[in-house]
Amino acid sequence: MFVKEAYARQLDHLKEINDLFDKNVVDPGRTGIKIYDRKDNACRKHLKPNRREFYQIIFFEKGDGQFTLGLDTYQVNGPSIAFIHPNEIISWENTGNDSAGHICLFTRQFIEEHPLLKTVTEKYGLFADVTKSMIRIRDEDTGALADLFMKMHEEEAAFSARSGDVLQAYMQLIMLTSTKYAQDLVPIPASSEYRHVHDFFQSLERSFSKNNNGPVRLRTAQEFADELAVHPNYLNALIKRYTGENLSTHIKRRLLEESKVLLIQTDWTLQNIALALGFTAQPGFSQFFKKNLGATPGDYRKNFSANIHSMAIH
Repeated sequence: MFVKEAYARQLDHLKEINDLFDKNVVDPGRTGIKIYDRKDNACRKHLKPNRREFYQIIFFEKGDGQFTLGLDTYQVNGPSIAFIHPNEIISWENTGNDSAGHICLFTRQFIEEHPLLKTVTEKYGLFADVTKSMIRIRDEDTGALADLFMKMHEEEAAFSARSGDVLQAYMQLIMLTSTKYAQDLVPIPASSEYRHVHDFFQSLERSFSKNNNGPVRLRTAQEFADELAVHPNYLNALIKRYTGENLSTHIKRRLLEESKVLLIQTDWTLQNIALALGFTAQPGFSQFFKKNLGATPGDYRKNFSANIHSMAIH
């Protein structure tokens, strides 16, 4: 009954990574890594896969709640740290008033550019093996981890040509400190209802992960329901209950997210982006984009570039 009730409640979820991305605070072109204070990033009711450009490390220094990683839910009632691979579905249900800690985002390229970091990451498997991804931190180690994250904040604020090297060194120390006296948390089994929700988001993400091999095939709610062998009304009701939004809203949002990524991280023409996203022609893509975001794709790309340039100057 406890598990069923826990899943039935609407979830207060981690700050949507795409919100941070849109505010131009994540600039993979600068260092490929960004640090946030959990206290400054309020939760919202939203369930989605982690942005597939970013790995995440989330340090729960203070605060009680239930953290869901994939199909596993963990009761967080003490210092804990999570290592999240891109595309994982994550959520956070807050059950306490206090909240402290840090969030670190970094790109796949950041790992590739730092061989020592890659070696440590692969050796301990914290991101690749979900059974190792959620760790309870001993009280006596909490201060040391908090200090490492604070040094990352300081290095990021000072920024120099060597900041990337310094930040990756701190990340290695964070992983080593976390695993030195690791106490694995035991997950709560997922309900059958939540499995449907999880499988929908996994399927939705797979639809877009193929865009480098060919155009995205825009799929309907009926097609997602058929894949999961459930009635579309039932699936829509589940998604609405767990996220507060219906199927079509999530499909539309994911399409918009992919649109932004392609506009910002590629030099493709609008026509090529439109075709890659499953539109038959560029005008249809531009109309969809402007209707939902209030700006044309071309203006969005120009504004983002201008903001990044302004940040680099200052």
